Amino acid sequence: MPLFGNTFSPKKTPPRKSASLSNLNNLDRSTSEMELGLYYGTPTMNLAGQNLKFENGHWVAETGISGCVDRREAQCLRKRNQQLEEENNLLQFSETTAEFQMMKKELEELKSVNQRRK
Repeated sequence: MPLFGNTFSPKKTPPRKSASLSNLNNLDRSTSEMELGLYYGTPTMNLAGQNLKFENGHWVAETGISGCVDRREAQCLRKRNQQLEEENNLLQFSETTAEFQMMKKELEELKSVNQRRK
């Protein structure tokens, strides 16, 4: 028998509250958006005079005459960007090859100097 009584005596938990009697839980998404005002429409913004809207996880220019011109310009810029990336890769490859050749030549020179000393 413990000296100070039972040290572990958990209290009973209070009974849970009853579930909501509201029928809002039973509404489907579109109905609840209309009823509760949760639908705000497509997010849009104006950036440097160009109207953009958010569709399928991407910002897309709104259709119009200026939008077509911008798409063509963007396509040209993407093509130019790809050309520059390819040129950059070629230059980096050339630089690496040149450095390798210089190191190879230097190594051969050091080997020949080392052989002369022997």
